[in-house]
Amino acid sequence: MVAHPGHGLMAAVDVLVVGAGPTGLALALQAHDHGARVRIVERRPEAFRPSRALILHPRTLEVLRPLGVTDALLAKADTAPSAVLHLGRRAVRAGLADLALPDTAFPHLSLLRQMDVETVLARALADRGVPVERGTELVTVRDDGPSARAVLRTPKGVQEIRCPFVGGCDGPASVVRTCAGVGWDGRPYPEEVVLADLELDRDPEGSGAEVFPGRRGLLLLFPLGEQATWRLLATRASPGGSGPEFGQPGPAVPQAELQRLLSDAGLDARIERLAWSARVPLQYRLARRFRQGRLFLAGDAAHNYSPATGQGMNAGIQDAMNLGWKLAFAAGRSAGSTSGWDAAALLDSYDRERRPVACRRLVLTHTAFWAEASTGRIPSWLRAVAAAHAAPAVPVLLARRRLVAEGIRLISQLRVTYQRGPLSVEGTPHLRGAPRPGDRLPDATVSTGGPPQRLHALLARPGVHLLLQRDAEPAPPALLGPRVTVLRLTNSPGRGVVAVRPDGHVGFRCASADTAAGLGDWLSLICATAETQV
Repeated sequence: MVAHPGHGLMAAVDVLVVGAGPTGLALALQAHDHGARVRIVERRPEAFRPSRALILHPRTLEVLRPLGVTDALLAKADTAPSAVLHLGRRAVRAGLADLALPDTAFPHLSLLRQMDVETVLARALADRGVPVERGTELVTVRDDGPSARAVLRTPKGVQEIRCPFVGGCDGPASVVRTCAGVGWDGRPYPEEVVLADLELDRDPEGSGAEVFPGRRGLLLLFPLGEQATWRLLATRASPGGSGPEFGQPGPAVPQAELQRLLSDAGLDARIERLAWSARVPLQYRLARRFRQGRLFLAGDAAHNYSPATGQGMNAGIQDAMNLGWKLAFAAGRSAGSTSGWDAAALLDSYDRERRPVACRRLVLTHTAFWAEASTGRIPSWLRAVAAAHAAPAVPVLLARRRLVAEGIRLISQLRVTYQRGPLSVEGTPHLRGAPRPGDRLPDATVSTGGPPQRLHALLARPGVHLLLQRDAEPAPPALLGPRVTVLRLTNSPGRGVVAVRPDGHVGFRCASADTAAGLGDWLSLICATAETQV
């Protein structure tokens, strides 16, 4: 319950989400749509602008699709972007749409500003009656055993809230992580990023980005500025000294310095108007654990990357999609809804699944940022000399669509698997030819008695989905709660069953659905059966 001075008791809350960036908004939405009563608070009175993130990956769009927000996101996105690589005197155009990704409905990178993502997610929450409470700051929080206790400073005064779970989505300087006593390993980068919105005496060459690798770093131009036509992103050696929080825009960069960055990159363009600029110090960090009792960390509160490969916003949203349904299922609607059920395996699975993924992302982004930004002799030579000499071969490599597609699979987390997690269960007898427990469910073409359809479209709703092969026995009604739906695939011969988690990963498979023991045990593990379903 929530106590508010002078206003009595407010409605009970299952999940308090701290932070209303993309991660917090996605977590609140996922938890709400799986039955939790959610409250989301943000210390800033207004949404943070300008945007820092500019790219949505295919997997991020997939996991958001069941929440009904994908169409609104795509309406604001450039889904057929290209990038012009300026390698020495040669300009090479690379298409980032219609990639060789047949098992997803989103075979492209999407250029989309963080502000647009936040607008769509916040509107979806408001439509569900969950407003973002801006100007409300978390002062302290702790796990009290039976519940979490948080103290909030609101525009109406100090307030105490007790609830089952708290989701810390409050960025690199996370109050939730600090109060939980969770270590924060890593270090600052000796390089920084420069951001600016500006007008140049040149027009955009179509959609997408222009990339200029140089000896001193990398410069990118996107026609996605919020206060001007162009957004500039450049890496350079950090001048040092005190500055803002890591990852947060700090002091403005003089126009003369920005013009020098353009000139050093070999770009013959003059800045006509500078609307906004900032230098952004960077770090790479990883929380030692993502869960401490009833307190959970997600997004930049759990891991902090360089901007290389565009992981920040995407990784945070995918954290939220993994965590939100678990908190909702574990919270329950009443004291008796989870009677006799131990949620430990379900809640522990978040750290056991997402932290190894974050470790691998850290290696990927650190390596990519070294190549993009380091001023050491080898990376400087690679950008300034080797890249120019290799320019004639780049179109040949880009023409190999499967090679490019594999790169996108890697950076967008389409290859992520939770096979070693506690929620990934192989039934007996084994079901061959189906995705393994823990793997992402591919977006195959299936039949359910009518014309062929894409599988992800059929599953685009919250909850757990049971996929029965053509000759499988019906699932016993006693196993089916309000969050479980059943789909029979008439084009898939056999008697097996595949259970798909709310985040689109396979949780259970078995070659026979005739006996309900294995399936029932798995559904009970995640609290999704009729007797335990929230």
